[in-house]
Amino acid sequence: MNIKDKKCSSCGGSSFVQAMDYINLRPVDKKMAIGSERLYTVCLDCGEVVSIKVKNPEKLVK
Repeated sequence: MNIKDKKCSSCGGSSFVQAMDYINLRPVDKKMAIGSERLYTVCLDCGEVVSIKVKNPEKLVK
């Protein structure tokens, strides 16, 4: 689904921004792994996070 086609389930808003968390997600058993950033899709009307996606999921298994 395209970000332009989304509707916020909390407020019905349709304005979103994508944001990134630079604290990488790492596997629990691999403390030294580089991991991957998370991409958030956030409703600009109410602040609800409507989607969280791992940018590079392949880095979680290396």
